[in-house]
Amino acid sequence: MNRPTLFLLSVCMSSISSLAEPRSALPRSSPEAQGISSAAILRFLEAADQTIDTMHSFMLVRHGCVVAEGWWSPYDAATPHELYSLSKSFTSTAVGMAIAEARLSIDDLVLPRFPEDAPVTAGENLKAMRIRDLLCMSTGHHADVVEKFSFASSERLTRQFLAMPVAHKPGTHFVYNTPASYMLSALVQQATSKTLLEYLRPRLFEPLEIEHPTWEASPQGISLGGYGLSIRTEDIACFGQLYLQMGNWRGKQLVPSAWVAAATSRQTANGSNPDSDWEQGYGYQFWRCRHGAYRADGAFGQFCIVLPEQDAVVAITSGTKDMPGVLNLVWDRLLPAFQARPLPGDAAASGRLKHTLEGLEVRPQRGSASSSLAARVSGRRFLFPANDQRVEALALEAGEDGRVTLVARIDGVERRLVCGYEAWPKGEFAYGALRQQIVAASGAWTSEDVYVAKVCFCQTPYYLTFHLRFEGDRLQFDAEYNVSFGATRQPPLTGTAE
Repeated sequence: MNRPTLFLLSVCMSSISSLAEPRSALPRSSPEAQGISSAAILRFLEAADQTIDTMHSFMLVRHGCVVAEGWWSPYDAATPHELYSLSKSFTSTAVGMAIAEARLSIDDLVLPRFPEDAPVTAGENLKAMRIRDLLCMSTGHHADVVEKFSFASSERLTRQFLAMPVAHKPGTHFVYNTPASYMLSALVQQATSKTLLEYLRPRLFEPLEIEHPTWEASPQGISLGGYGLSIRTEDIACFGQLYLQMGNWRGKQLVPSAWVAAATSRQTANGSNPDSDWEQGYGYQFWRCRHGAYRADGAFGQFCIVLPEQDAVVAITSGTKDMPGVLNLVWDRLLPAFQARPLPGDAAASGRLKHTLEGLEVRPQRGSASSSLAARVSGRRFLFPANDQRVEALALEAGEDGRVTLVARIDGVERRLVCGYEAWPKGEFAYGALRQQIVAASGAWTSEDVYVAKVCFCQTPYYLTFHLRFEGDRLQFDAEYNVSFGATRQPPLTGTAE
């Protein structure tokens, strides 16, 4: 079982890269040396473990040093994680760099850049839309129009965007707009002849030692911009530290400081609730937060939180429906703990923190290692009629030490999934829209006739829970996602023994 890595040293120092552990671009230190108590971090972790389903990783940087880091097994430091809309802030960074290189201007009109995709009749609001409006999510679209945009469309996405009605004068109406972020990506690619991934590699990823980033692309070969970037937790922290340092990295100005200041400032109003971190203003693909902070964030709890007043960065990945809950834990548990000066060493608290970080784990499926029915159903194959989940056949093979192998034929491909008992063995699996990737599975018998498997897709926010209820020659199969943009529970399927 993979366990989280913890580096708690008395002074900042560089770490050595190896094949077993990813390279570390940030130095390590003890929390107390950087003015924050180990006990406070421990209280944050305990609260997160109890109240958030499910945290995947946490990294705290203070004064440029990592003071605490942990991964909830089966998640680990080396595996990239899908960022969803946290990707937008990287897109903004590319735009800022392209502007600094005089390839774009923030006040460039959007429509003239895409003459081949322009509608036959363009309205005045569309004609007035600028790159600035894309960055600020103030394009003038209604929310319901944006929601109808399909990234799965066979139509050119730039053409689809320009065909959307623009009801308001650009710059006057905030609507969160992922298609606008895609247009920023298309603009960078048009101006540089490189995808966002290619453009940022020598300018951002390589200087920050972000190894093997991937970015999903449209059928037209354009990085999706608004989502689709996958990197490691420390890479997120490095990105936040770069912005905290006003774009300077080891003495080199990677991003113009003026762009950092503008991108992370309130450029447009997005509400008036003083208690909501989603209504503190929006910059250039960055959110303003309470407490003088700002952040890049993505669906289901991907966070890069920058706290300039505390000289700190918090990087988090997770798979939760409660994104405000994660931020509230940062404000309630961590924010009060930052002190202006180093604190005395606390060996006892440091030891407890180390033990907690090393033992972080997604809760395995609870239940029994076996049941009176297990031997009778082991190896029996159940066939399913045609269904939208494309599940054709399932069999359960009982093994030693409570391990069970789920053998599934899905869309014509046989896949084997080993489920550990109170453990997370890793393998590869695919299901539905979740592509073949690294997974870890834990399973148990929750009653004499029901086996439940929890399957973590370790490069994403998702885990799937499979319920298998055996009823004589019939098998009822249910699949449920922990989070989703739509329904989480899939329609139940009933199979018959072969």
